[in-house]
Amino acid sequence: MAHSPSHPHTPGDHRHGHAHSEHAHPDHGGGQEEGLAHLLDLDAELFAPYRARVLDRIADRTGGSPGRIVDLGAGTGTGTFALLERFPAARVTAVDTSPDMLDRLTAAARERGLADRLSTLEADAAEGLPGLAGADLVWASAALHHFGDPAASLAAIRAALRPGGLLAVAEMDGVPRFLPDDAVPERPGLEGRLRSALDALHTEQVPHLGDDWGAHLAEAGFAVELAHAEDLELRAPLPEGAGLYAHLALGRIAGALEGSIADEDLAALRTLLDGGRYDVRHRDDLVVRSRRELWVARRPEGGA
Repeated sequence: MAHSPSHPHTPGDHRHGHAHSEHAHPDHGGGQEEGLAHLLDLDAELFAPYRARVLDRIADRTGGSPGRIVDLGAGTGTGTFALLERFPAARVTAVDTSPDMLDRLTAAARERGLADRLSTLEADAAEGLPGLAGADLVWASAALHHFGDPAASLAAIRAALRPGGLLAVAEMDGVPRFLPDDAVPERPGLEGRLRSALDALHTEQVPHLGDDWGAHLAEAGFAVELAHAEDLELRAPLPEGAGLYAHLALGRIAGALEGSIADEDLAALRTLLDGGRYDVRHRDDLVVRSRRELWVARRPEGGA
């Protein structure tokens, strides 16, 4: 998401204010940052049609091609590049708290010949967006729930927008679901219990995940023009990369929930990752399910 508006979300590591797929501990394929980047990119590929529909909805409300766009919580830049492609006359400022992610994004922009249309800013929206003003569009995909004070973050975003400018907030309801009930026959209902444990951690660590951002936007003085929810589902034949996507997401969940779930459930979860007969990378019964929400709001003309 993001980023595109599509990122599995598990708790754990909150160092980055970007739209990351999930916050968790060790993944099962290299360093944490590298595994996270791979997961973000896979998410963007798998849900690209949804992102395209979202950008169309935004384009319908921009009154022409926006010239100045801010990608808040840019991550690896999947959203940044989608915005640059959808709005070919625009310049995009990618904002993230992770310098590594911004370096990765800048290098990718050079490779694509887009460096002249991109700038970056290392910043946390909850603490302000220095130097940003007059933006036509701010894109915040799976980012705002990371910040502890929604009012402060939205005030900074409002200040970065020109009067009449748009804010698009894309969120999801947490980590996607992947598994049939009998994915590990010895532990039926495994994913439901994992989801309950994740919800408990989210309540503690990311309390604004699942918020009604329409209410936050209205309280911050924005005029909400669109609120849209969509349930996405990918079924067999699954796109290439879906098994690896599930593997990376569930691997990070295993790290996040270690010590928080029954040993038997943790062991069952690990059988989905260990290359054996239950491994999600070569199953044909996965169904990727995710609920995505979008709010599009405008900074009113006139006033502060």
